[in-house]
Amino acid sequence: MVIEFEKEYLEQLYTEGKCKNKKYRFQPQVIRQYKQAIDKLRPAQRIEDLFPIKSLNYEKLSGNKKGLEAVKVNDQYRIEFRTAIAGKEPNTITICSIIELSNHYKKK
Repeated sequence: MVIEFEKEYLEQLYTEGKCKNKKYRFQPQVIRQYKQAIDKLRPAQRIEDLFPIKSLNYEKLSGNKKGLEAVKVNDQYRIEFRTAIAGKEPNTITICSIIELSNHYKKK
C-alpha cells in the first residue's frame, strides 16, 4: 500500500518517533506500536491482505465514522484510515490515508 498521512503529527510520529506539537504526545511504547502497525500495512497490495494479520484486528467503522477503516495499535489505541484504489488492472495500487491515532479502546 502507498501510505499517506493526512496530518503532520502522524507523519512525524512515524518518521521521527516524536511530534513537535505538545498536544500529540504519546508514550514511547505507543509510538513504537504505531510504527509497527504502519509497517504491517505497507506491504499489503490490497485490503484483503490485512485480514489474516490477526494482531491488526482490521475493521470497517460505522456510525459517525462510516467510510473509515481501522487497525489496532494496542489495547487502547487504533489507527483510523481511508483507502482508495488507483490505476487500472493489473497495475492497481491501494492508497491508505492515515487520518487519526485515536484513543478508542479505553481501559475500563
